[in-house]
Amino acid sequence: MAIIKIMNENLANKIAAGEVVEKTMNVVKELVENSIDADSDIISIELIDSGVKEIKVTDNGKGMDKEDAKLAFSRHATSKLTDIEDLFNIESLGFRGEALPSIAAVSKIEMITSNQETGTKLIIDGGHIIEVTNSDLREGTTIIVKDLFYNTPVRLKYLKNLYTELANITEYVNKMALAYPNIKFKLTNNDKVLLATTGDGDLLKVIYNIYGVDITKKMIEINAENDDYYISGYISYPEVARSNRNAMTTLVNGRIIKNNRLNKVITDSYHTYIPKDKFPVIVLNIDVDPILIDINIHPTKMDIKFSKFDELEKLIMNEIKNKLETLLLIPNVAVRDNYSIEEASQIRPTMTVEESTPEKIIYKEESFDFEIDEPGDNELSQEKDEENIRIKRMNPKGIVFSTYIIAENEDGMYIIDQHAAAERINYELVLKEITKEKPVIIDLLVPIKIELPSNEYLILKQKIDILTNFGFNIEDFGTNTIIIRSHPNWIKEEYEEEDIRKVIDIIIANEKFDLEKFVWRLSATQACRMSIKANDYINYEDQVYLLDTLRKCENPFTCPHGRPTIITYTKHDLEKLFKRSID
Repeated sequence: MAIIKIMNENLANKIAAGEVVEKTMNVVKELVENSIDADSDIISIELIDSGVKEIKVTDNGKGMDKEDAKLAFSRHATSKLTDIEDLFNIESLGFRGEALPSIAAVSKIEMITSNQETGTKLIIDGGHIIEVTNSDLREGTTIIVKDLFYNTPVRLKYLKNLYTELANITEYVNKMALAYPNIKFKLTNNDKVLLATTGDGDLLKVIYNIYGVDITKKMIEINAENDDYYISGYISYPEVARSNRNAMTTLVNGRIIKNNRLNKVITDSYHTYIPKDKFPVIVLNIDVDPILIDINIHPTKMDIKFSKFDELEKLIMNEIKNKLETLLLIPNVAVRDNYSIEEASQIRPTMTVEESTPEKIIYKEESFDFEIDEPGDNELSQEKDEENIRIKRMNPKGIVFSTYIIAENEDGMYIIDQHAAAERINYELVLKEITKEKPVIIDLLVPIKIELPSNEYLILKQKIDILTNFGFNIEDFGTNTIIIRSHPNWIKEEYEEEDIRKVIDIIIANEKFDLEKFVWRLSATQACRMSIKANDYINYEDQVYLLDTLRKCENPFTCPHGRPTIITYTKHDLEKLFKRSID
């Protein structure tokens, strides 16, 4: 007697529901995506008890006739794929035909739909169609999902608390509103409105509705394209970086995706602008020929595979870096006004250029521990065109807490972290030295001997060319031991062995060697060691030197670790704080 049997459709749907429907957000996601695929421009999501008790999604889309309405709850029934070729050219959000039968298998559903020619009402319980009747001819579809997981109590038990479920739904609907600013979304829970967008196509207004005015005023529009990809959207100023990735919204052809590789490209684009454990606020739309992507790799359709990803990576990094390099990125710490949405839509302008020519900077090697041979040899000592300098000249007025320099110019007052500023200057100096084609070499009077564990010694031997390319002269010296006879000039005097060991540790620890990150880490480590610290005394001349040199850096706004070097109060902000201005 055969023991292998074909399972019935209802059981198969419940198993599929375990992949497609894990929480209330999944139900909302599938229903909203169906509404978008039906060409709706108004979508309402009404929840009772975070969707656990009831989820109601209403749209004004194309609707269905009676036959399609009944067929929609059959497994693998879809209007979006007809043959295997369509699988490689998917332009709709849904395509598998699993969502509705999977949801129906674990809930009670009422659907009312009309294509303006016929109106149909279906009642479904646990995947079984109980009743089919006629309904009104209002174009569109309303689906009510009640008592989710009522017939699978184990799965119901593992739903999160109501606040978590609601947070997940709100995050998803927010991202869909960002993806489709031309659709009017409304989300309510127990009759409380959580989101309402206008649907007028203005993405910045949607950002305002979700994140508020302070974030909206610090968003930068981006647009770029190459032969395969077109990107658009908004990125945030570094100062509003978040501690998690929730505010990173990435879209491919209107589909919300979560792709670790893509997220890494975005955060790497903010390298040294934000700390490594912070993440920008971003809405990135990627338009691409569907044949270059594969979205059929996960049941939730939230991940994606790209062809020619290197081209996309280059496009994104170049666009973000170019935008950041042209803007004034000094955080303003003053109390905000209650701006209107019209004011919020005016993106903060780029810093205007100072017209006067600054005095020539006099480098004082004894003031800071900069590795400078001659003033003229150092790139930061040369006069840069004022149009390329994003910060006007600042005049120091004093120091507080032996750490923060107070300065001013006609635009306002500035507070500068002396260590972060010096660290940024030293970082760019060291980076220049490390990346020279012909490094300056220093011979050691007494060679440095370093003994390693056998496993680390073997790894280092495989990567020894990395060190020699940077100017280290290394020889074997017995079992698992090397000696260093010379090193590049960016290794700090009196700390040679310690610094060289750090370089070796970085090389050994990274299985896949990334030259760019290696150079950054070395430069940042050396810069931190070279720089003045908090509570170190610096005189007035040193302060002038520090501020004038900082403003000539490629990125004067953050230290190499992403911490701010400078913040500001405008004159108007100060007048408001002291009630001199009431407007």
